[in-house]
Amino acid sequence: MSRVSKPYEIVERALELSTTDGLVVIADERSSANLRWAGNALTTNGVTRGRTLTVVATVDGAEGTASGVVSRSAVTTDDLEPLVRAAEAAARGAGPAEDAQPLVSGVPASPDFTDAPAETGSEVFADFAPALGDAFARARSGGRELYGFANHELTSTYVGTSTGLRLRHDQPNGTLELNAKSPDRTRSAWAGRATRDFKDVDPAAMDAELAQRLRWAERRIELPAGRYETLLPPTAVADLLIYQLWSSTARDAVEGRTVFSTPGGGTRLGEQLAPLPLTLRSDPHAPGLESAPFVIAHSSGDSGSVFDNGLPLAPTDWVRDGKLERLTTTRHSAGLTGLPVAPGIDNLLLEGGGEKSLEEMVAATTGRALLLTCLWYIREVDPATLLLTGLTRDGVYLVEDGEVVGEVNNFRFNESPVDLLSRASEAGRTEKTLPREWGDWFTRAAMPALRIPDFNMSSVSPGV
Repeated sequence: MSRVSKPYEIVERALELSTTDGLVVIADERSSANLRWAGNALTTNGVTRGRTLTVVATVDGAEGTASGVVSRSAVTTDDLEPLVRAAEAAARGAGPAEDAQPLVSGVPASPDFTDAPAETGSEVFADFAPALGDAFARARSGGRELYGFANHELTSTYVGTSTGLRLRHDQPNGTLELNAKSPDRTRSAWAGRATRDFKDVDPAAMDAELAQRLRWAERRIELPAGRYETLLPPTAVADLLIYQLWSSTARDAVEGRTVFSTPGGGTRLGEQLAPLPLTLRSDPHAPGLESAPFVIAHSSGDSGSVFDNGLPLAPTDWVRDGKLERLTTTRHSAGLTGLPVAPGIDNLLLEGGGEKSLEEMVAATTGRALLLTCLWYIREVDPATLLLTGLTRDGVYLVEDGEVVGEVNNFRFNESPVDLLSRASEAGRTEKTLPREWGDWFTRAAMPALRIPDFNMSSVSPGV
C-alpha cells in the first residue's frame, strides 16, 4: 500500500530520484471550506483537501539547457518515480529553453519547511456564519432575498531544488460575494469582499449597502450611450488595473507589441501616465495583502520562468507618482531588454493620496454622473492601446448634484486602463477590494475609487 508522505518528504524524495542536471519540485497542499446560500437560507457547505506536485527537470546540452515540466494531483510516494522520470523525459525530448538560467541558489531555507501544511476548515466561519444568519433575518423582514457564497482556501507551497533551496509559503485566500434581489427579481445589487480569515467582513454592513442600492433601483431611468462623468468603485478599478499589470511585460513592450511600446523598439518607461500622483505597486509584505515573498512558477511564459523559482521578491513600484517606473521581467527577459529584474508579485495596490470614501465622492459630485457597481466580461480589443471592452453589472446609478436619483440601464464600455489613468480627475481613499471579473485568479488588491470625467459607454446593454 502506498504511503501518503508529508509534503517536505515528497519534495526530498523527488530530488533524490533525479538523474538530470537540475530539478525543481513544487508541492502545493490545498484545503478549502465554503458556504453557499440562496433565498436567505444556507444551501450547501463543504471542506476539501488536495495535493498537486510539479516537477521541473533541466538537462544541459551542447545547444543549451532544456526543461521539462510535469504536474500531477493526489501524488503519493509510489507515484514519485514515474513523475520524475516523465519530467526528465520531457526535458530530454525538448529543445533548448529560451528562458534558461542557472537555477536560483543561496536563499536561506524557510524555518518551517518541515512542518505540516496549514489547513482551513469550517471553523473559519465560526463568527461569520451567525452574522450571516442575522443578515438573512434582516433581509427577510426588509423584503429582499440574499444569494451568494463564501470560500476560504489555505495553500501551503513547498519549493525544493537541486541547488539547495528549501522554501515554504502559506497563502490564505478568502472571498465573499453577496447578491441581493427584490422578490420579483427585477432589481439586483452585488457586493464582494476579499479576506484572509473572515474576521474583517461584516454581513450586516454589506446587507445594508445592498438594501440601499435596491431602494435606489426603485426608480428606473433610461440613458443613451455616450461619455459620462463616472465614479468607478475600487472593485472596477482593480479589474482594469490587474489587466494592465498582466499586460506590462517588458519584452513585449520592447518588441513593439503593447501599449507600453514606443516606435523604434523603445518603451514608455519614465513617461508621465497620470497627472494625479498615483502610485501602482506590489509588495509581498503589504499588510492584509501578504503574498509569496519568492517566485513560484509552475510553468514558463511571458511573465514568469520556471528557472526563477525561489527568486526573492521585493516591493516594486510599477507606476510612481503618475510616472511609469517598471515593467515586469524574468531574469531572462531582463537580460534581453537591459531592464532591472522585476518579477510579478501576487498583489496590487493603487494609491493617490485621496481621503474620501466612495460615498463622499458621490456627495461631492456637481451636475450629473454615473456610479457603477462593478464590471464583468472584460475582453481585450487592441493590445497596442490596451483598449478593453466589457459590461456593467448589478447596478448603474445616476447621481445628480450629490444625490443618487435612480438606477439606469447597463452599458457596454470601451476604455483603456492606461488612458483612464491619464484622464482621472480624482482618486479616493485606498481600500481592500475584491475584483469581480478576475476574482478567481487575483484577489489581493487595494484600490481607491476614481472619478473619470468622460468614461466611454459605447452602447446600451440589455443584459443583467
